[in-house]
Formats: sequence, structure tokens, C-alpha cells
Amino acid sequence: MSVMGFTDIMQGPFAQYIQISKQIGGDVGQQSQLVQQAFNAQLAYLQLASQSAKPANQNDLMSLLKPTSDQISAIQTFREKNRTSQFFNHLSAISESIPALGWVAVSPAPSPYVKEMNDAGQFYTNRVLKDWKEKDKRHVDWVKSWVQTLTELQAFVKQHHTTGLVWGGKTAPTGIPPPPPGGCPPPPPPVVDLGSAGDAGLDRSALFAQINQGENITRSLKRVTPDMQTHKNTGLRQGPAPFKAPAQSQTKPSAPVEKPPSFIRDGKKWLIEYQKQNHNLLVDGAEMNNVVYLFRCSDSTVTVKGKINSITLDSCKKTSVVFDSLVSSMEFINCQSVQMQVFGKVPTVSVDKTDGCQIYLSPDSLDVEIVSSKSSEMNVLIPKGNGDYTETPIPEQFKTTITPNKTLSTIIVESKG
Repeated sequence: MSVMGFTDIMQGPFAQYIQISKQIGGDVGQQSQLVQQAFNAQLAYLQLASQSAKPANQNDLMSLLKPTSDQISAIQTFREKNRTSQFFNHLSAISESIPALGWVAVSPAPSPYVKEMNDAGQFYTNRVLKDWKEKDKRHVDWVKSWVQTLTELQAFVKQHHTTGLVWGGKTAPTGIPPPPPGGCPPPPPPVVDLGSAGDAGLDRSALFAQINQGENITRSLKRVTPDMQTHKNTGLRQGPAPFKAPAQSQTKPSAPVEKPPSFIRDGKKWLIEYQKQNHNLLVDGAEMNNVVYLFRCSDSTVTVKGKINSITLDSCKKTSVVFDSLVSSMEFINCQSVQMQVFGKVPTVSVDKTDGCQIYLSPDSLDVEIVSSKSSEMNVLIPKGNGDYTETPIPEQFKTTITPNKTLSTIIVESKG
């Protein structure tokens, strides 16, 4: 049952993930081949576990897990070698969540571990949805199929291996069989009743013989007695109760869940969440490939030392970030009354669904690109050279007209107020 359950996952959402990855092609298609090999290796491991006893020697167990772990490492290495890829967020989403296949070495609760790995990739799957949902729907389906694969994997582990991988044999294995050939296992053939085919002619002959009885065919029918007639027995008329839509709840929407503040470094990610009135937050010792992510912080200040990849403020209020230099971008998403100050370089600043954003630039960042959408009260402060700044608002109002060639022409409308 365990092997069949895992096979169902590979034939279901995982097969869809492989198919869409091939359609997208490029680095996504290449990485999906490594992912398929990893799932094939795990299937071989589950087949072995269903027929063998757990090895007593830990080294023997690690050697059996090596094919799967090697594929996980290959997937993560592929991401690191393609950091300039236009599909880097795709590669990162898989790289961050593929360790979910390591559940076979987790006990006593491997199911939550799979969910944790699925959540680890959510940061990058959200970026894929943000960047591609308006460009190419295949990328949205790609995210759904991969998230569904890990969701079903979590349910599979919870059902068949609640407290850890179940070994079904009596003797320890001497070696792991080679992984099955590439591609998902084919679905089982349909069950055919061979006996019914031979009797088909006899059944048809009996059917025509009954039809040819004429009036005598009604003699085998049961008589309807008075107690069975619905017009004389109203109780027989009652059918199933008609469907009623559930009453609309009158309760007001609940407020956002408040969680305790956290400041965590998870590998290459610095996660700063739910900080309140804390102006002494410091990210020090970060490397160039690190990212800093702030979520639901209010009335706080974060200082980032050194050069890192990117910084994101998500759903923050009255929060400031001060940093040296970024390789990629500074992003504000769904924020209110936020500001940033850069001392070195920042290539891109992105402002999305944000009301109130102050952008303090440095002399080295005057070539910055600022991309804004669905935002208001945005100001760029350009240094004068004497320690003072020139404040310039980013346009929020535009006028669009139709040209004689039936195309759109959009210009900025300057405020006269």
C-alpha cells in the first residue's frame, strides 16, 4: 500500500509538474529531470523498505539513502550554478523544498517535516506567481502542481508512515536496487472480465427470448397493493429534504493573527517577523547571496551591514531599513509609511501596493530603476552633496488617450495643488 500510494503521487500532480516543466523548458526543464531522478530514487527506496527489515548498522542505512541524497544535492547545486537565470525563483523554489524527500530519515513525526519543507519554498513560489501570473499561465499551473505534489506527499507520509518509515520485511537488505527507468510508472491495466465475453452470446439469446414472450412478459411483474400506492399513503410521498444554503455568518472578519516577534537566520534567508517598536534590529555578517525578509513589522528599524542580494518589506507599517549595498533589489509590498536609505548601490527599487514610501538615495545609486504600481505618497530624496537632499515625488496620476493608429498613449499628469 505504501508503494502504491507513492506511485499515485508520481502519476498525479508530480507527472503534471514534469509535463509543465518541459513546456517551460530552459533551466526549469533541466532541473525537473534531476527532480524526477530524485523521486525515482525514493520510489526504489520505498520498494526496498517494503520488502526488507531496517538495517541495524547506521552506515548501511546511509548508503541506502545515498542515491536520494545525491539527487537532492545535484538539484541544489544546479540552482547555485544558474543564479543569473531568468527562472532563478523557479530553481530556488524547488531547491528549498526538495529536502522534503528526506522524510524517510525523520522520526517520530516525519509528516510535519514535509510541510516545513513545503513552506520553505513558498517564499520563491510566491515570487514566481507575482512575476509570471500576468505573462504566462503555465507558470501558475507549475506552482500549483509542485505545491500539490508536496501536499499529497505530506498526506501520504501521515497515512502510511505516521511515526517514521515502516520496514515490511524480516531480513536486512544487502544493497539497494537501481532506480526505476525515467518517467512515472505506467497506470495499471484495466481489469477485464474474460468470462463475461464468452457468455455474451448466451445473455443476448436469453434477452430476446424474454422480449418475444409478448403479453406473457407481464406475468412475472409484482402486483402493486393498495398500501404501496402513494395517492393513498401520503407518508410515501416524502422525499429527501430540499437543499438549503447555509445562513450567512453575521460575525465580522477576524483581525490578523498576532504572533510573537522573531529574528531568525535560516540558511541564506534572514526572517524578521512581527517586530514592534524595535529600532535596534541589526543584520551583521550576511553574505552576498543572502536575502532579508521583513513581515508584519511595525514602528521598527533594521540596519543591514555589508553587501547582500536583496531586501523585502512585506505588510510592514512605519518601518525603516538602512543598508550598505544590494546586488538585486529593494522591495516594498503592501506596506504603509515605510522608508529606506542606501549608502552604497541599489540597482532596483520596487514599490507595490504601498501607501507612503520615502526612498533616500546615495551618490552611487543615482542610476537606480524605480518600479511602482498601485501605490501612493512616494518620494525620492536625491543627495545634493552637502548632506542635504532634494525631495521629488513619484507620479501617481496618468492620462491615457487613443491615438489615430488606435493604440494607447499615456502621459503623466502633474499635480497643480
